[in-house]
Amino acid sequence: MIFEKYTSPFRLKHKGILGMNKRNHSYIGRYNDRSKYPLVDDKLQTKIIAEKAGCTVPQLIGVIRNQYEVKQIHQLVQQWPSFVIKPARGSGGKGILVVTSHQNGVYVKPSGATLSAEDVERHVSNALAGLFSLGGKNDVAIIENLIQFDDCFDGFSYEGVPDVRVIVFKGYPVMCMMRLSTRASDGKANLHQGAVGVGIDIATGRAVRAVQFGQPVTHHPDTGRALIELDVPHWQRLLELAARAWEMTGLGYIGTDMVLDKNKGPMVLELNARPGLAIQIANGAGLLPRLRHIEHIGSPELPLTAQERVEYACKHFAATSLHLPQ
Repeated sequence: MIFEKYTSPFRLKHKGILGMNKRNHSYIGRYNDRSKYPLVDDKLQTKIIAEKAGCTVPQLIGVIRNQYEVKQIHQLVQQWPSFVIKPARGSGGKGILVVTSHQNGVYVKPSGATLSAEDVERHVSNALAGLFSLGGKNDVAIIENLIQFDDCFDGFSYEGVPDVRVIVFKGYPVMCMMRLSTRASDGKANLHQGAVGVGIDIATGRAVRAVQFGQPVTHHPDTGRALIELDVPHWQRLLELAARAWEMTGLGYIGTDMVLDKNKGPMVLELNARPGLAIQIANGAGLLPRLRHIEHIGSPELPLTAQERVEYACKHFAATSLHLPQ
């Protein structure tokens, strides 16, 4: 298999690219009830509903809600070799602090840079003050166990945990990509910060093309690993977990972020009611034909299970499928 050449948003127009205005009006505005947004805008709420639905999630170490509790962070993580601090209502990867090891008040980031106890306290305090959060409102800090990503991803990510973004529409997974951390992204799987986006064939879990900063790449910029070799394990299970986000939230158009833990397999990391559009560049294909396809099939007499919806998506949205309705 050979990666496709770079496809710009302009060139993707003939492939049915979904623009921001149409996404907001025709899909987010039409299919997402705003009253349900708190379920996904708050990572703590997301964790709770995912666990209730029987999904595996990263283990919660603790929550800091008030400024007077900030110094408790050191006691909370004392028995945890590695951990992540997240603002509950953070967006775009802002405010996520990854610590791979710590000892005697010195905390080590994936890059090898160190933080003092005061640095960590300041980060938590800023998170509570809403510095990283939607609307700048006061927030809470979530501390989770650091995911140990599957060995099969060695060389595909640099100093960070790779994740899988799946766009789910009316319960059907319609497009997928994997986000790989780089030196530029400081170990975070965030495309805007420099992570690599790898388009994934929804039918097989294998890479079809890759981009960084919107430009084509064939190898990981830091490790040199050939990205076309990427093949995501537990693929069907991962897609089924993503598809169940519809039942979990009641949101019709949603981005699900999944990770694969070395010991626990696929996990639900986050849900997003306003998923970005760069996934189309990573796949070299537009979302519109797939979304319209799902709209045209209507609702069956008996609701389909998540497994049945995944099977349908794999059949109709495979990388080799050329007959999607426009």
